[in-house]
Amino acid sequence: MYSGELEVQAKRKALAVLQDEINRILNAVRDLSALPALIIKGDKSEIKQTLERISNTEDEVEALRRKITREIADVGGLLMNRENLLHTAYTMDEIAGYITGLAFKLSNIKAVTLKKAKLDKDLSDLMELAVDNIYKLNEIVRALSGNATVAIDLAHEAQRIERSIDEKYRELTIRILDEITNTKELLLLKDVVAGIEEMADKCLEVSDSFIVLALSI
Repeated sequence: MYSGELEVQAKRKALAVLQDEINRILNAVRDLSALPALIIKGDKSEIKQTLERISNTEDEVEALRRKITREIADVGGLLMNRENLLHTAYTMDEIAGYITGLAFKLSNIKAVTLKKAKLDKDLSDLMELAVDNIYKLNEIVRALSGNATVAIDLAHEAQRIERSIDEKYRELTIRILDEITNTKELLLLKDVVAGIEEMADKCLEVSDSFIVLALSI
C-alpha cells in the first residue's frame, strides 16, 4: 500500500476518534446545562446521576485521547499535521475536565443563591451558549470528512459564539459580585462562570486547530 493511502486511512481514523470525543463532550455539556434547573428543583437523585454521567464521560474521553495517540504513533512520520491532531485531542480532553470541575462546583451551590435576582436564568443562558459552542465543534468535525470550506465557515461561527460567551461572562460576573453576599457562594458561582469562559477559550483553540486540519485535507 502506498504511503499516501496509509496517510489517508490514518487521517480518517483520527477524525473518527475526534468525532467520538466531541460527541461525548457534547452530551456532557448538555448534562451540565441541565444542572441549574435540577438544583432549583432540589432533585438530589438526578443531580447525583448527572454528576456520575459527566465523570464517566471524562474517563471515556481520556480513553479516546489515548487511542488517537496510539494510532498516530503507529503511522509515525507518514501522517502530516500529527502534532496538530494530538494537540486537538489533548485540548478536547481538557474541555471534558472543565465540564467535570464545573459540575462539581455548581452542584455545591444552594438553590436560593441561583434564584436570587434570577441568576439561574442568566447562568443557564451562559451554559446554553457553551452547548452551542461545542455543538458547533461537533459540526466542524463532521464537515472535515467531506467539505473543508464548510468546516472553515463553521469554525468562524464557533469563534463568534466564543465572543458572545465572553460578553455574557463579563456581565454575569458583575451581577454576581453586586448581588451575592455569602462569600462561599460568591466564590463558587464566580468560579463557575469563569470556568465556562475558560472552557470557551479551549473550544476556540480546538476551532483554530480544525481550521488547520481543514486546510490540510
